[in-house]
Amino acid sequence: MKLSELLRNNMRQYGMIVALMFIVLLFSILSDGILLRPLNVTNLILQNSYILVLAIGMVMVIIAGHIDLSVGSVSAFIGAVAAIFMIQMQMPTVVAVTLCLIMGALIGAWHGFFIAYLKMPSFIVTLAGMLLFRGLTMVVLGGKSLSPFPAEFRLISSGFIPDMPFLGIGSYHALTLLVGLVLSAFVIFSEMKNRRAEQKHQFGVLPKSLFIAKLVAMTAVINIFTFVLASYKGIPNILVILFVLIVVFSFVMNKTVIGRHIYATGGNQKAAELSGVKTKRVTFWVFVNMGFLSAVSGLIYAARLNAATPKAGTMFELDAIASAFIGGASMAGGVGTVIGSVVGGLVMGVMNNGMSLIGISIDWQQAIKGLVLLAAVGFDIYNRNKSS
Repeated sequence: MKLSELLRNNMRQYGMIVALMFIVLLFSILSDGILLRPLNVTNLILQNSYILVLAIGMVMVIIAGHIDLSVGSVSAFIGAVAAIFMIQMQMPTVVAVTLCLIMGALIGAWHGFFIAYLKMPSFIVTLAGMLLFRGLTMVVLGGKSLSPFPAEFRLISSGFIPDMPFLGIGSYHALTLLVGLVLSAFVIFSEMKNRRAEQKHQFGVLPKSLFIAKLVAMTAVINIFTFVLASYKGIPNILVILFVLIVVFSFVMNKTVIGRHIYATGGNQKAAELSGVKTKRVTFWVFVNMGFLSAVSGLIYAARLNAATPKAGTMFELDAIASAFIGGASMAGGVGTVIGSVVGGLVMGVMNNGMSLIGISIDWQQAIKGLVLLAAVGFDIYNRNKSS
């Protein structure tokens, strides 16, 4: 396969990663290096974690051919319920968190039932959910903020993985550096294994020189990132949660039957049904999953804020949707990746942080983000028209 054809086929997958690297470099220069300082990198992770969690669920909803406008309100409602459980009722943290996650899944099941089995448009159902749970958040909190949360709950968003003293390397977090090396080895092994499998089945692969360059670039990014984290306090707890979610849902979407069924349902529902895919069940469970991840996001946000507030979750749904589309999801359904949605969320997060660092006002930040989203959707439509 020709190099130009390979690049064209992988444009959707790698184009936004290249764009993210360019944006990071640009704002690093414009902010005199502040963007990539260890403290700011850690803050970037903490500030965007709840949006990235929502983006993982949202891209699956969009791949299935639907949309969910309720995720911000559901996140706020779960945060409010968590505050009632832990602050007012003095419920143990583990029990309260478990109940909140179950409640989030049940809310997703509520939406999924109307959408999958009663054939109501997802836009209308989740718009109703957005209004319903925003109102219930106000009712639960009585229009007031509720704080503080127990210290062990706050560790979700503010804690760090402890270092191993016997690995001590000066002022650096040695465990974080070790994790970087292990991840690098895993990436090299995984990429080489995939390349051999593709060659065995006579698929097109990158030339050896470009493949080596790709491995060098990937391992360099991993180790630079972990080095920056090691220069501060190491790996935040929330980064571990994000990593687990990304790995699990990437595996589900790429390697399992349910993942293939989600793509099939969004790509062509009628054809999927004729092929034996239970599209109603797939749609139902996609929304159950979205409700669960909305609960996770709400708990993360409440832990970071150390309070449940009536205004929590505002605009979360738009940021999650934008992350999915910027990361390569298609409005037509059937296209998108978990990794892409995370990259899209990082693009939004780095832009927000970078523009704040160089003094661009909130008004202009919103306008620029809107243009980026418009460009991403326009790029998707251009690609689909070109391939049709």
